[in-house]
Amino acid sequence: MTDSPTASPDAPASDTTATSGQASSAEAWRSRLWRPLSFRNISAIYIFVAMFILFSLWVPGTFLTSETWRSILSQQALTALAAIALVVPLSAGAFNLAVGAEVGFGAILVAWLISKGISAGEAIVITMVGGVVVGIVNGLLVVRAKIDSFIATLGMSSVLLAMIEWISGNTQILNLPTSFQNIATNELFGITYPVYFMLVVALLVWYVLERTPAGRRVYATGGNIDAARLAGVRTQRVIIGAFITGGAIAALTGWLTSAQLAVGDPTIGPPYLLPAFAAAFLGSTQFRGGRYNVWGTVLAVYVLAVGVKGLQLAGAPTWIPDLFNGVALLLAVGLAKFQGSSRRTAAIRRLISRSAAAAAES
Repeated sequence: MTDSPTASPDAPASDTTATSGQASSAEAWRSRLWRPLSFRNISAIYIFVAMFILFSLWVPGTFLTSETWRSILSQQALTALAAIALVVPLSAGAFNLAVGAEVGFGAILVAWLISKGISAGEAIVITMVGGVVVGIVNGLLVVRAKIDSFIATLGMSSVLLAMIEWISGNTQILNLPTSFQNIATNELFGITYPVYFMLVVALLVWYVLERTPAGRRVYATGGNIDAARLAGVRTQRVIIGAFITGGAIAALTGWLTSAQLAVGDPTIGPPYLLPAFAAAFLGSTQFRGGRYNVWGTVLAVYVLAVGVKGLQLAGAPTWIPDLFNGVALLLAVGLAKFQGSSRRTAAIRRLISRSAAAAAES
């Protein structure tokens, strides 16, 4: 006679464990699917869609024209370059309040050199070298002189503005050659060259920051400089390198600005500061969850530009761009801090949950 099978006392527990594992797997799958599409991760895209619908209904006759969108794309390429120049030192944990003055210095230096008979190519090279030198000085002030990056770059901004006024005599430098202007005004497929400059620089900086050991060292330094130093990262070199990269990109932005305007304008640099910071902070809330990144910054530049352009086409007053960028900066900083605290809270909860599960199993 065969004994009837007896249910193992462990079977219910095994079934429960399997069910729990399947539920956890399904939850993880849903999280991976929806997290990239969440408002927190790509809020700028949702904001862009909302603004596009609003202005398409409000001022369709001007907002929906191809000329408007080509002008936004071309005009904001230089702002995007200035913002990328800011992203690099920010990723290393250093603020650069001189980025606007660096752009202005590059713009006036290249125009002044050309006005003195130096060829456009040589003037561009000298201007780029000047941007690198400014970056070295900024970096040394922070890591060697131990001056806080806020104060060091604020002081450097004042120095650069004084140099701009001295070089230019506080007047515009006119009669820049057509060959130089063509660098920023010629088009390829209906899009001006600065857009392609911006895309190439963005791709290079993105690749270095996200795909190379150098980029990991930059983010490690910005995340926790003491921990990075203990891990063997030469944080001083990282910070100086970040300032040098930012200075070179700012110089590039400067001479492209002079080529686009066909003049060397001593007042052109400072207005880049606020939009660059607004884009960098808003960009940090996109795609990377509170971490400064290139493509989030570029997206933020154009989302802010669409908002400003739409309001201008609707007849808003001239002070709207400053108000719009200022409010965007405040909201972006607040959102970035909120995301950072939310990630820490989630990490703590996961740690507690894992500890509790381990204790239950034991």
